[in-house]
Amino acid sequence: MSCRWPAGRMKGAASTPPAARRPRRWQCAGGDTCRGVVTAEFAVALPAVLLLLALLLAGSAAGVTQLRLEEAARAGARALARGEDAAAVDVIVRRLAGASAASAVASDGGWLSVTVSGKVPGAVGSLLPWTLTARAWTRGETSGPSAAARVPAARRHQLQGLAA
Repeated sequence: MSCRWPAGRMKGAASTPPAARRPRRWQCAGGDTCRGVVTAEFAVALPAVLLLLALLLAGSAAGVTQLRLEEAARAGARALARGEDAAAVDVIVRRLAGASAASAVASDGGWLSVTVSGKVPGAVGSLLPWTLTARAWTRGETSGPSAAARVPAARRHQLQGLAA
């Protein structure tokens, strides 16, 4: 059954008296009217629009989460540069990136790094294993014991596990 808009004069043409005007309807090949065509088209298009909306919301949630992780990594690196220990860095990271964020502190010579990782929140983030990571490097500025000596061994190994 193929439906089409009826041919003919435009609705409301001046030559047609107002009493004789009838609303035009979709016509089927057999001459009947096609009722429900627009409803069927809407029912097909609605799930596609909802899927697109869900993907846009998941992408924006991932973008916001990545920005929070990057800011937390930078703040943790600044704290390390000031001479804070790894526990204080972890508190700073969790305050900025959220309670579910994980942080790892490592040293490489005179350079210190903070790696922060977290999952994307929301319904799509819980369905997909979508983990985001941010890392910030800094050079230690304290003259006391090196910040690498204050990093617990478990934290150093945790970072090596993230890099693998």
